[in-house]
Amino acid sequence: MDQLMVSASQQLLIGEALKYAAHNAPNQEAFVYENQRLTYREILKNAEHLAGWLQAQGIGKNDKVGCLFKNGMSFVELYFAVSLVGGVFVPVNFRLVSKEIEYIVNNADIKILFVEEEFNNTISPILDLLQHVQVIVVDGSINENHKKELVTYTSIFIATSVYTPPTDLQDADAHAIIYTSGTTGKPKGAVLTHKNFYLNAMNRTFHSQTPRGINELVVPPLFHVAALSRLVSNCLMEGTIYIQREFQPEQILKTIETEKINAMFLVPSMWNFLFQVPNLQDYDVSTMISCGLGGAICPVDIKKRIMEVFKNGKIIEAFGQTEMSPSTTYLTGEDTIRKTASVGKPAINVRVRIVDDEMNDVPTGEVGEIVYQGPTLMKEYYKNPEATKEAFKGGWFHSGDLVRMDEEGYIYVVDRKKDMVISGGENIYPKEIEEVLYSHPDILEAAVVGVPDAEWGESIKAFIVMKPGRHLTAEEVIEYCKQNLASYKKPKLVEFIDALPRNASGKVLKIELREENSKSSIH
Repeated sequence: MDQLMVSASQQLLIGEALKYAAHNAPNQEAFVYENQRLTYREILKNAEHLAGWLQAQGIGKNDKVGCLFKNGMSFVELYFAVSLVGGVFVPVNFRLVSKEIEYIVNNADIKILFVEEEFNNTISPILDLLQHVQVIVVDGSINENHKKELVTYTSIFIATSVYTPPTDLQDADAHAIIYTSGTTGKPKGAVLTHKNFYLNAMNRTFHSQTPRGINELVVPPLFHVAALSRLVSNCLMEGTIYIQREFQPEQILKTIETEKINAMFLVPSMWNFLFQVPNLQDYDVSTMISCGLGGAICPVDIKKRIMEVFKNGKIIEAFGQTEMSPSTTYLTGEDTIRKTASVGKPAINVRVRIVDDEMNDVPTGEVGEIVYQGPTLMKEYYKNPEATKEAFKGGWFHSGDLVRMDEEGYIYVVDRKKDMVISGGENIYPKEIEEVLYSHPDILEAAVVGVPDAEWGESIKAFIVMKPGRHLTAEEVIEYCKQNLASYKKPKLVEFIDALPRNASGKVLKIELREENSKSSIH
């Protein structure tokens, strides 16, 4: 038995990361949410209590536990509790509608589902359709009576609980299933292991040169892997994470000032909206030393604005995707100025190739698909062997991202493979046009897609969100593009909209923009 416990401690397990922090820095504040401030010792105690309750419900290795939570302390406690028992954590996007949630919960074989009171009405219509769910735990009050057993989250901590550490857990075992955005078809569940998460956290602390005890503000939803992975790196650096429930730009600035925040990660759209706060310059943001970027391709103009506003902060840009846990490349330090348009170089244990459709390496400077190998690569798509086989074709994981590499080894994202437009035989990359549109002083946001064209096959359409009080005509937008791009790349159509459709991770849902135009074509 003693030897088994020693073997468990030798694994790269997420529960062990929390234990190390609680052992080395027990009184250090670990997580702060509203009026709750828990030390590493306290968060471990709560997680172990919850883990004991999960074990009493029959949850062990490979059993799936899901949650429909917004950001908060309950999310953190549950995440570590599931890790401690060897279960598989399945965070569900709370912005989904009932039928979408039903699909994920059933597809993932979730046995216990934790739900915030706020989502009682979302869950009610599908409660009796959740095939494998045995218990629903509500964080708040219960207002429904169904066949499922319903308990409250607080009642778990009132009852006695005994946690027994599993001795058969390996770091190659499944740790979490994160469902991809589902921008095309049904979402796929990427099965990520303990080792995947652990090494991604180590990569991040290495490349960002994160100092010990750093104060970090986490704003994006924790069900997204980029935010969730920060719970692990926080333990490794014995820092303090300040959790914001939802994206509120002014509250972000207030928290930076009052809590002396040193680091923050936002997706590009969040940075953009942060810069629209009218009295932005009135807040003291001098403690910020690390400005994290990722989750979507970032326009260069937003990077420049970050450097202007957060003068003491360096940009730490991470590029990647869910299936890679998620970061694959990093751009840091002086490179953020010298190579602003780049997403940096590969992470220390991520192997990268840039290939054509036949898996041949493309010459330096030419566009190809970036493919990956390495210990942060997912195990598989859950219960989807066909998609897994396709993704791992040729022994490398196919990202779907089109990139090029310069002579110094820096990688530049050209576009998503599926977003590329072919017009009159010419390859056109919407990202290039979007960069130009973002540089216009009156444009807040822009997205470019291909639309059917009877003559050219496809043509370019730009969707524009204007800054408040600003106005442009379609002709002015097209002319601006013509002045900054080859003529064949300029949009033929321009539509002004109030907001771009986005998924919860901040990515623009171009499939929705395309669908609006699929029934009509240019003649």
